Amino acid sequence: MAQWEQFQIWVQKDGKWEMVAAFSDFELASAVARSRRSRMRLIHAVYEDGKLVGQDVLAELGVTRSS
Repeated sequence: MAQWEQFQIWVQKDGKWEMVAAFSDFELASAVARSRRSRMRLIHAVYEDGKLVGQDVLAELGVTRSS
């Protein structure tokens, strides 16, 4: 079975989450995520044979609660 991981950046637009980038390197993904100004999530995703088998939110930045 082929298994790999990605570090994904997701942003919230109009109340929905959308993936905008994926990297194989955590340091690069983290640097790009920190440069964003909108609400975003940095997610660690694990794939096996082309299917998502695990996902963890590593960080959520930006506005995280409503007033």
